[in-house]
Amino acid sequence: MVKNTQEHMKKVPAFGSKLRKNIVAVPEIIDECSGIRVFGQLLKSFLFSTDVAIIRNTNANAIIAVYPFTPQPTISNALILAADKPIFCGVGGGITTGNRSIELAVHADFQGALGVVLNKPAPNDLIRQLKDRIDIPVTITIVSEKDDIKGRIRAGIDIFNVSGAGKTTDIIKRIRDIDDEVAIIATGGKTDETIVSAIEAGANAISYTPPSTGELFKAIMERYRNE
Repeated sequence: MVKNTQEHMKKVPAFGSKLRKNIVAVPEIIDECSGIRVFGQLLKSFLFSTDVAIIRNTNANAIIAVYPFTPQPTISNALILAADKPIFCGVGGGITTGNRSIELAVHADFQGALGVVLNKPAPNDLIRQLKDRIDIPVTITIVSEKDDIKGRIRAGIDIFNVSGAGKTTDIIKRIRDIDDEVAIIATGGKTDETIVSAIEAGANAISYTPPSTGELFKAIMERYRNE
């Protein structure tokens, strides 16, 4: 009886439809990582996007909403309202910093974001201030082994977001040499091999950059033309 129950637990019932079969699916290999549990939710895959249409049509566990403009509460509020999954909102840390970043983070917390993300230049003191003001995880982006990893940890950072291109696995290993328990999200690239490398290096979760809306439309339009 127990054996049969275990066999049934391994099978994952799935539901789809003709209208929702065309989603942005993250690579299945991401399921091999441990995940990061935030307020009871186990997050393994993070989609890097601010496109509401893509956010509403993906099977990723969560969204990293960081964009190359000055963060605005209107943008984060729109994404949080539109999303059907947890959002980690960018709150600056580079040009936008200090009290403005703090107010943006507080607003994101109040609006329902599950976490906030600081850019690489953010000072450690800003991390400390955010930890005193908000009740959601603070994430910092790391792009090099030379970044002040120890200082970030002493400041109380919750999650490292590693985005080091070809150096990503080296950065993950460097973090793990310093702290074996801190949470790490890492870019995994486009192949199963690079994702596995990041997981084996010590990443708890993987961020995935989806195709653009234009790229997705291109395939659809080509199919229409052929028909």
